[in-house]
Amino acid sequence: MNESNIFKQFKHSDFTVAARDIKYQGFFRVDQYQLKHKLFNGEWGQLIAREIFERGDAVVLIPYDPLNNTLILIEQFRPGAIRTEECPWMLEFIAGMFAENESPVDVAIREAAEEANLVVDKTQVQHVMNYLASPGGTSEKLYMYVALLDLSHFVDGTVSGLADEHEDIKSHLMSLEDALEHLNNGRVSNASTIIGLQWLALNSGKLA
Repeated sequence: MNESNIFKQFKHSDFTVAARDIKYQGFFRVDQYQLKHKLFNGEWGQLIAREIFERGDAVVLIPYDPLNNTLILIEQFRPGAIRTEECPWMLEFIAGMFAENESPVDVAIREAAEEANLVVDKTQVQHVMNYLASPGGTSEKLYMYVALLDLSHFVDGTVSGLADEHEDIKSHLMSLEDALEHLNNGRVSNASTIIGLQWLALNSGKLA
């Protein structure tokens, strides 16, 4: 089937932003957009207001040992999980936001050292995918990478993190099978780690 018969090919010229106002500015920012966009019937929709959480972009790193089929998940307290039934100490892949003039790979390498005391070289890092975290309400874009490492000497249970950022991060070395079991039983419940583990389940056999 021709793809053009399935998807309407909208362009940037098919929406217009009449105004953008900062509604909150703290560690993060909330902007309100006044905008309108074209509809699937070809007409223009009405002017609408939408608030967007502007938290900046981030990088996710999957530390994976292809020889031993092991990986590292980190555990830390996440206040965004407080109001849910989830445990706010979450199992995650290494991740962090951009500092000034950093490339995504630079962020991945820096965060690996800060969050898990891992030394990662650029030659060990491969791009996985980019994706939008939750485009209905935030502009955040995630850059996901995998680092192919020898984790045979990694000390399980290492606690790392930057004191000036109030980080208290514990590293867990485990098999991919055990990590997927944590995913299946709901112990892993954040989007980046779910996406990364599912990608790894599909692609681990191709990594070397």
